[in-house]
Amino acid sequence: MTIKITNWVIGMQSPDKAREELEKILNQKEYQAYYEDQRNFIQVGWDKLKQWFGELLSDLFSGINPSSDFADTVLVIIIGVAVLLACLVGFLIFRSVKRKRTFNTHQPLQSVDEMEWSVTEHLKEAKRQEREENYSLATRHQFLALLLYFHERKWLEAHVWKTNWDYVNELKREDKQKAEAFYELARIFDEAFYGKRMIKHEEYLSYEKKVQKWLEVPTNRSIQEV
Repeated sequence: MTIKITNWVIGMQSPDKAREELEKILNQKEYQAYYEDQRNFIQVGWDKLKQWFGELLSDLFSGINPSSDFADTVLVIIIGVAVLLACLVGFLIFRSVKRKRTFNTHQPLQSVDEMEWSVTEHLKEAKRQEREENYSLATRHQFLALLLYFHERKWLEAHVWKTNWDYVNELKREDKQKAEAFYELARIFDEAFYGKRMIKHEEYLSYEKKVQKWLEVPTNRSIQEV
């Protein structure tokens, strides 16, 4: 209806007057709304990003004018890969923080009685748990045997109140190689005992082998000779 009235008004006036009248009508808010950018800030940002990326592709591959669809597809792929990498990095950071927190809050020795056991007694208990297929508990006693062996060699000082992180830091002051080896064995122990991760027989045998190598090493040999 508005368009019909506008056409009638223009038709009844001179060309110059009609032009002025038309410009006045088109400058009204209801008509200018059609010419305003109706996109939200996300759409505007996305369009600007696509335009920038398309120009970047043109600069990188001179002589080739990539289509808009091609540039959009490549941009989406790059963003997808970046998101996946960010998720992966976030997961690794979260896992690292969780492991460190476990090291900082849990003590491997649960009581004074466990500390009074000898290395041999812990190894015998590990064998008993292995026969009963309790590989997580067997892993725990293997680790406690290792911890007390290190204590006997005065490489660290074992206490009920100490965490594995305390032991790692203590070992770092004397021998970083021992600290790294201890950390790896302690990490598996924590995952098995506190993380409730099921240890399979083959994994336990591998763990036992690593512990036994340490227990058989003279005190003046380094980890590289193990």
